[in-house]
Amino acid sequence: MLNRRHLRVKVLQALYAYHQTDAGNIKQHEKNLLLSIDKVYEMYIWMLSLISEVVGYAQTDAIDRAHKHLPTADDLNANLKLLTNRFVISLNQNKEFLAGLKKYKVEWNFEPELVKTLFTNLKAAPEYTDYLQKTGDTIQTDKDIIKFIFKKVILKSSLAEQVFEEMFIFWPVDKDVLQALIAKTFKNFSFDEPENNKLAEVTGNWEEDKEFIVNLFETSVRYDKDYQELISAKTQNWEPERIAMMDTLLMKMAIAEFINFASIPVKVTINEYLEISKEFSTPKSNSFINGILDKILFELKANKKINKTGRGLIE
Repeated sequence: MLNRRHLRVKVLQALYAYHQTDAGNIKQHEKNLLLSIDKVYEMYIWMLSLISEVVGYAQTDAIDRAHKHLPTADDLNANLKLLTNRFVISLNQNKEFLAGLKKYKVEWNFEPELVKTLFTNLKAAPEYTDYLQKTGDTIQTDKDIIKFIFKKVILKSSLAEQVFEEMFIFWPVDKDVLQALIAKTFKNFSFDEPENNKLAEVTGNWEEDKEFIVNLFETSVRYDKDYQELISAKTQNWEPERIAMMDTLLMKMAIAEFINFASIPVKVTINEYLEISKEFSTPKSNSFINGILDKILFELKANKKINKTGRGLIE
């Protein structure tokens, strides 16, 4: 699921888009920010659907084999055990999943070769052969083969990678979140009764997390000039064009949290943005941002502009 670091990245992306459009309509960018969270859930539904499609292709494959010009005995008696997989049967009865399919208009007809290719790769895997030969299956053993399909067939497929990259602009960033959501789904689907199995939630507490990202985005925009002045005062020896835009945005977001988010410890804020900078900015950004934020934090403390609730939140 999306944790606070992922949510900060979503705000960073929204702020970058906002400044790239010469400070456009803030409400529209805020709407796009929330839409980017929904896109993660949409990607999750599409992936679950793809898993279901790969499993369902066992039927199509069996029919094609039976209608070959010279079918073998194996062709005429294809093993359809995969179609009885408890995880997929439960998934296809899940009301949340069915609602997601309808909401996002999920159909794989536009990429007919994808499912076929994935199933062909699955059939060639020794793990699939072992699964077909195994007896006494449970919900756990049924989940094991689905995990294999997801991790070793779909995620290893360059075609699947290409399709999801084209469908979801932030696929490279959100891919890890997707894997966490699928892993949570495997954990949730532990009951033989489909009605007891629940999809994963995209965040731990959406109402709380929504308030956090909207406030962080709006605060960073509202006080942009004030935060820029704080940064400029501590970077006088740097030519403005030498400071990466991402570094500036990350520092502004950190300052917003220092001053306006009373329940977030200062150390947490600094550590989070330093980690984000490793992925989204330059190799030297980490030490640069750390040094500037330390100076700004010292000034804000001296001017009593940091008011944190709870012990140990400032140091």
